[in-house]
Amino acid sequence: MVINLCEHHSLVSNWISELRDTSVQADRMRFRRNIERVGEIIAYEISKTLPWEESDITTPLGVSTAKLLKTQPVLATILRAGLPLHQGMLNYFDKADNAFIAAYRKHHPDGSFEISLEYLACPVIDKRVLILCDPMLATGASLVKTINLLKQEGKPTEIHVAAVIACTEGIEFLKRHEPEVKIWCGSIDEELTAKGYIVPGLGDAGDLAFGEKSQS
Repeated sequence: MVINLCEHHSLVSNWISELRDTSVQADRMRFRRNIERVGEIIAYEISKTLPWEESDITTPLGVSTAKLLKTQPVLATILRAGLPLHQGMLNYFDKADNAFIAAYRKHHPDGSFEISLEYLACPVIDKRVLILCDPMLATGASLVKTINLLKQEGKPTEIHVAAVIACTEGIEFLKRHEPEVKIWCGSIDEELTAKGYIVPGLGDAGDLAFGEKSQS
């Protein structure tokens, strides 16, 4: 299942237009906040699909029956670009447990690259809903490798991937390797460069959110 939030007009398409706009990108605070807001909307949409149960809530004047989440999800993010998206989802799933993974592209002189995973900190994920936050779903390679790593820690009941912008090629790659995963994205772009960057995309989400990184 792939859900593209920009398929129908909403405020999400307005925020993503600002994320792409070079004249707005210089404002790092606004860039981070726009990613955060997309995360909030995705969290809300995912919440509609999660298992719930009825519970009686005592008010000052009586008892109200409410529909509540059966269990809290685990929010996982790929450092560092995923942090604003993760925060947006945490604003809504405010009782969720959290996992953090350090993944990056290790480039070779011939232009190829491999995905390096060097850090994982996560709670128990067995028999729980796992939501993985990564703002740019480009090739899909880092997500597949991250999901495989997380599965070594336990077997989630559901896996959701939240992205601000996804590329068609990355979506297909993810679906081939992890067909049960549900993908939620703010917008879908068709083109991927030879170096694995989404076009038109928005640039390097990590650099735009937190400053240009050293390449040493």
